Amino acid sequence: MSIFNTQKLAKLSLFAGLTIASQLSLAQTNDTIPTTQLGEVMVTAQKETEDLQKVPFAVTNIDDKKVEEMNLWQTKDLRGYIPNLYSSNPGDNRNVISIRGITTTSYEPAVATYVDGVNQFGLDTYFFLLNDVERIEVLRGPQGTLYGRNAMGGVMNIITKPKSDETTGFLRADFGNYGFSRFAVGLKTSAFSDKLHIGFSYLSDKLDGFYTNLFDDSDFDKQKNTLISANISYLFAKKWEAILNTKTNSGRNNGPFSLAPDPDSAIENPFEVNQNATTEMVDDSQNISLVIKNTGPKFNFSSQTAFQKNYRYYKTPIDGDFSPIDGVSIVNDYGKDWNTVSVWTQEFRLASANTGKKLNWQVGFFGFTSDAPTKQGIYFGDDAALVGSPISNFTTINTNIASGYGFAFFGQATYSLTDKLKLTAGLRSDYEKKELTVSQELDFGQGDPMVTQPDTTGNVDYNAISPKLALAYQLANTNEIYGSYSRGFRPGGLTQIGSDPSNPPLFAYEPEFSNNFEIGSKNYFFNRRMRVNVAAFITTISDVQVPGLILPDALVVTQNAGDLTSSGIEWEINAIPTNNLSIDWSFGYTNATFDKLILPGESGEVDFSGNRQIFTPEFTSMVAAQWTPQFFNSSELTWMVRGEWLYFGEQFFNLENTISQDAYQIANAKLGVVSDTMELTFWAKNIFDETYIDYAYNFGPSHLGNPATFGMTAMYKF
Repeated sequence: MSIFNTQKLAKLSLFAGLTIASQLSLAQTNDTIPTTQLGEVMVTAQKETEDLQKVPFAVTNIDDKKVEEMNLWQTKDLRGYIPNLYSSNPGDNRNVISIRGITTTSYEPAVATYVDGVNQFGLDTYFFLLNDVERIEVLRGPQGTLYGRNAMGGVMNIITKPKSDETTGFLRADFGNYGFSRFAVGLKTSAFSDKLHIGFSYLSDKLDGFYTNLFDDSDFDKQKNTLISANISYLFAKKWEAILNTKTNSGRNNGPFSLAPDPDSAIENPFEVNQNATTEMVDDSQNISLVIKNTGPKFNFSSQTAFQKNYRYYKTPIDGDFSPIDGVSIVNDYGKDWNTVSVWTQEFRLASANTGKKLNWQVGFFGFTSDAPTKQGIYFGDDAALVGSPISNFTTINTNIASGYGFAFFGQATYSLTDKLKLTAGLRSDYEKKELTVSQELDFGQGDPMVTQPDTTGNVDYNAISPKLALAYQLANTNEIYGSYSRGFRPGGLTQIGSDPSNPPLFAYEPEFSNNFEIGSKNYFFNRRMRVNVAAFITTISDVQVPGLILPDALVVTQNAGDLTSSGIEWEINAIPTNNLSIDWSFGYTNATFDKLILPGESGEVDFSGNRQIFTPEFTSMVAAQWTPQFFNSSELTWMVRGEWLYFGEQFFNLENTISQDAYQIANAKLGVVSDTMELTFWAKNIFDETYIDYAYNFGPSHLGNPATFGMTAMYKF
């Protein structure tokens, strides 16, 4: 397939064009009433503040007003708004994120997520709720040079609101059907002649659940999450500042894996499960960081020390066969010494002061240590024979104690070859070492467990080199073209232990590398009434890490099984046709297929070369329009009428390409009254109640996307 499937693209473009005329959009400026020009957008995609239109690779910026207008409550909500980005989860809020066909397939993400500069190291230490957000930057394509491990598909930067010299704050409440409620509050102030700044925010997010459990006719996926954030900033010397950030998320989920046994059952009987072993999942995360920075006339220095911790367990055994039989259930409540992941990270960075000189540079060091002692039991009940076990009423206890450390040195510089031509070059060298100790026991509930696998320890270490090269040429003040090459990587590791002692653990798998070539153009047209950013890319991925879910253990075993090529195109168009109307269209096309893919089959290895990548819709498209006329004769209030149309192309959920979701569309709308200090709006998501598979495991269990939801929002800022 060529980089463009012209027939599909023509049909989609026609549909989008018709939709623009009939739907309504988002504001592009910082004022309540849009001006007739699009404002300058500043980002920190390359860890230095710069104009979005001057960054030589594809970046999407969503500012605080857009976050509010689009009702972005979780990182998962970003899909569709960002070209070639997809995100989903099976109900446990640990998202699989895919950008341009490079997707998260294990606990090592393929897309790095940063919150206030702190790398959310893995899926376990991941913060998914959004509150008090200043902006979200999504960097597409490998970003290994500046961001290192797990940025092989791109980076999601979440930046919360900065300090304030004045006392400011907000109150927000969202209500909806299915028992949805969301309360948020924030406050920022200063003291001691503006040397001390304090900020605080609180978020409570509740949902009664979309699913019904037929086994006991109960609401299945009732959830409550609480996010508390605080920060203290102190100017302790001239040009020196210390910033302490803390974030705590407490999650409680009654029905974390709301899965039908197969895709057909999910579609035919939407939002129904039939599971006999139900529980409450406890998911508690902490994140604390200390930043010391100095701003000088020639150099800028920063140090960031961060600690992350997650404790996640099921209060009672959870269903492992997703059915009403007493077959398999998962046990992991073995106390706080187990199933607790902790990570320390440290980064030092020295950069030239951005004074408009021909050369701007930065160098740095990054290091980390991690510990993840996990213990998980697989209980085989009275119906164990139905899942293939010759005996019943016993527990296989698997212990995996993982630890690791790593460090990296990096540097990047941009040099102005001429007034219009700039060269960016960078290089990073990473080293990483991992250790895994595994053991296994059988517990029949009578006396001490029987050891079936004694402690066994393995070690692996890896090196990775991540270069970057980009050229940008300014055709005019408002038009720039660029070409870039970048590399990213995902570290290798060791396999876990499974319940079958005949399958030995600790097989090593290699790191995965991505190489991306991209050309693009960033432009303003019509006296800055329209912004058009376009990019085309081709990415090759070697030693693709393929996960295999081992049942009934619910463990992921990873191996290197192939090579992948992903190519495509994407664009983002923002326009202000009139003073009260703005229109946006983001579009992405990805053709991600395996050049080589060898998987085990019933009678030996099977070649699946040519198959499509998982969690990668062929197309993503979003058209939105927003109309903001004055509220009668008020100079402060405006109406807000907004409509969105999102389109997702066909995608697959298993590498054999036998589990798929056809293309589908989602329509959203919002109507109300807004000003700089308040909002009172009514909203609806998935208006036409489209039923679609959002996530599926490679062996069939499937999770649906949210049904039609509607509600209201009230917000006040001061």
